[in-house]
Amino acid sequence: MIDDEEPVDRSERRWYVLHVKPRTEKKVATYLDRYRCFRHLPLRVVIRKVQRRKVRRELPLFPGYVFTRMSFDDRLKMLHTNLLVRTIEIRHPRETIHQLRMLRNGLRSGEAVKVIAKTFHEGDHVRVKSGPLRGTEGYVKRDGERALLYLNVDILGSTVEVAVSPMEVEKI
Repeated sequence: MIDDEEPVDRSERRWYVLHVKPRTEKKVATYLDRYRCFRHLPLRVVIRKVQRRKVRRELPLFPGYVFTRMSFDDRLKMLHTNLLVRTIEIRHPRETIHQLRMLRNGLRSGEAVKVIAKTFHEGDHVRVKSGPLRGTEGYVKRDGERALLYLNVDILGSTVEVAVSPMEVEKI
């Protein structure tokens, strides 16, 4: 060990985004629960018609990703499950936690939610002033008569789109 080098505290918990193998998000979440690690797997409800009946499924909002806070030893255990592609350490956890809380509020609103592949940068920066999304910040894009609120999740380079009334937002 070099004198300048700090010893690594193996019990210190850090925030990570786990990039997982396809369709293994829920299994990874189960392992994280088993190892008593905090985990966040945002799910969206999808209703599809299968052989004349409606099937309700909960699918990951960000396919292939699970958010977690775990120690170095827990990370090694997860790597041994052979379900991870890689781990991405979150450099600014406060910002990410704030974005995940806003995202959770958006999912609880009951509105249709979908993920857009690119981050939205144009438009007005707004805050929702009433309704179930109160306090949520994002960007607005007009789509005919309705306004769409885009919530950025910077760590994944994705944006979530939620329909809101123009009367519910105020410019920041």
